[in-house]
Amino acid sequence: MTDTPTKQEIQSKNDNVPGAMPGEQKKNNRNNERKRNRRGESKNLERDSDWQERVVQIRRVSKTVKGGKKMSFRAIVVVGNEKGQVGVGVGKAGDVIGAVRKGVSDGKKNLVRVPLTPNNSIPTLSKGRDGAANVLIRPAAPGTGVIAGGSIRTVLELAGIKNVLAKRLGSKTPLNNARAAMVALSQLRTHKSASRERGISLEQLYS
Repeated sequence: MTDTPTKQEIQSKNDNVPGAMPGEQKKNNRNNERKRNRRGESKNLERDSDWQERVVQIRRVSKTVKGGKKMSFRAIVVVGNEKGQVGVGVGKAGDVIGAVRKGVSDGKKNLVRVPLTPNNSIPTLSKGRDGAANVLIRPAAPGTGVIAGGSIRTVLELAGIKNVLAKRLGSKTPLNNARAAMVALSQLRTHKSASRERGISLEQLYS
């Protein structure tokens, strides 16, 4: 009969080991890498959570091909972080979810930075035109709110503007109005940025 080692002998052998085994070190390294990856993913999720998406319109469109008509969906999506960045995107796909996803990616590729005042308004009056749509946007006093309609209101809200007056002139098409609003917002300039573009210093501007 062979003598089986007792629990005390096994514990004493384990206690005599000076450090951790190589296999245990690899496991610890893998756990640390997983924790780091999780932290990186959480940071990316926080960055993505700053952006908001609103679907302005979803329409069923058709394209005439040799075999007949090919049906698909078109989605107009406005993307913004309510901190001065906004974009309008259009996506087409065979299903609604795919069209919205393409619209979001297209909107993030065409972002416009909007200069905001301390009152969450725009610095100056601005006009924008796209196709047959004309949009007039002017600043407003604190407490006015966003007085606009249709897709223009969505663009202004996602840009972070809270006090503004906007008027739609001409076409009522949501896509043209949204793009006209983007043109108007892209033309906004502050006094500092305008003087820098013209090469005028602040001392010369206020002298």
